Amino acid sequence: MHDITLAVGWIQTGTGLGNDIKDLIFNVAIPVLCGAFVVIIGWRTKAPGPTIMAVIFAAIVWGGSANMDTLKDKTTEDITQYDGGGQQLTNTGDQ
Repeated sequence: MHDITLAVGWIQTGTGLGNDIKDLIFNVAIPVLCGAFVVIIGWRTKAPGPTIMAVIFAAIVWGGSANMDTLKDKTTEDITQYDGGGQQLTNTGDQ
């Protein structure tokens, strides 16, 4: 008889776990993997060039994952502007 209440509870629990896992991935897993990537490349190549490139690539990935909320909003704005839904940038009446 209480199946609906039970289902709502399970859905809320699943949503909470999903949010926790997402935070764990973005705040812990990606930075750790970026650090491991740099250490492995540096250890294997023992050369400064590939290690510097590994640091640059890791910084781009880490920075992108750290600013995912900002990038999500920026992408939405870009798509809206491209589709013609944004504010017009030039005045066509003067041309």
